[in-house]
Amino acid sequence: MRVTLDAAALDAADPLVAHRDRFVGAASPLVYLDGNSLGRPLRATEDRIARFVAEEWGGRLIRGWDERWFELPLTLGDRLAAATLGAAPGQTAIGDSTTVLLYKLVRAAVAARPGRREVVIDVDNFPTDRYVVEGVAKECGLTIRWLDVEADRGVTPEALAPALNDDTALVVVSHVAYKSGFMADVAELTRLTHEAGAWILVDLCHSSGAVPVELDAWQVDLAVGCTYKYLNGGPGSPAFGYVAERHLDADAFHQPVQGWMGAADPFAMGPAYTPAPGIRRLISGTPPVLGMLALEDMVGLLEEVGIEAVRAKSVALTSYTLELVDRDLPEVEVVSPRDAAERGGHVTLQHPRMREVTAALWERDVLPDFRNPDGLRIGLSPLSTSFTEVAQGIAAIGETLRN
Repeated sequence: MRVTLDAAALDAADPLVAHRDRFVGAASPLVYLDGNSLGRPLRATEDRIARFVAEEWGGRLIRGWDERWFELPLTLGDRLAAATLGAAPGQTAIGDSTTVLLYKLVRAAVAARPGRREVVIDVDNFPTDRYVVEGVAKECGLTIRWLDVEADRGVTPEALAPALNDDTALVVVSHVAYKSGFMADVAELTRLTHEAGAWILVDLCHSSGAVPVELDAWQVDLAVGCTYKYLNGGPGSPAFGYVAERHLDADAFHQPVQGWMGAADPFAMGPAYTPAPGIRRLISGTPPVLGMLALEDMVGLLEEVGIEAVRAKSVALTSYTLELVDRDLPEVEVVSPRDAAERGGHVTLQHPRMREVTAALWERDVLPDFRNPDGLRIGLSPLSTSFTEVAQGIAAIGETLRN
């Protein structure tokens, strides 16, 4: 079904359009098509950071730890889980970078499946995921079973099933592929993985905040995601990690970076480490309180709007993008799924000149993203991106390609 190509009409009919004004810079003429790499900050965050410095940090000082900060990785983790992850309380913690959390989770997962020697991951997964898996495999003497995927796809059940066997310890998969935007059937991938007796770790970096996730319903074992893309936490904002309650209760989860904040009694300063009960054991060092402030604001907005409404806007934006590309950019190849049910929040266009095109667009304040080998990625953050912005961006891509 075709959509209208009248951007102004689509913006006027958008039920979420008023929220765009809540983001810093959204009213500027700059065309931002990289919200899946770094989201715009909320205006409320400007006030929150200033207020935090003056009141919580400057006013409460060390008392802030007892009053709020010590529990913030868990209380905010529970809010994030409820708003975007489909996860019950007590399974999500915020802190560390995505890379560090990936290491913790991968290392813990393979330790929880003793005697199994293989980790499955696709060749097109995000570099960090692949590098961490390679490092853990080397450290633990494991074998990596690499899955090939099509350029406009990701890991499918048909691709995964033949790779699973009695030696599989862990499957690592991205819910939304960072290049193509392909959205995996995590529920079915999880079912197949569990049939083989293995655990699954799902990377949510390109889905959390834009696509509904149902970690509990899907029976996912572990998940990780960043917070600076669709969750608008800012550059370097901390990641989140999820561990299914069944693994925490069974005491099967032993993460390798043992730190005092994840100990059963941090202030006992004991001679030996005893892990805290529940998800707190995922924490290692001092929580990045400053880094969670912007995320708090975005979680609040998502609680207000609802992830299903965000997803509806995301589908509308990506569908509109594809309509414009088909009409105005016949020279490019779309390497993202055409079916909205298989597509996350971004669309990737391929052309041999996309590297130079992206650089030229940046010079004129049109900001998409480039991904090797020839991909220009259009990342559409639903609450801060307008249809008019998309139309201007596609027009600019066409003009630059033809110059």
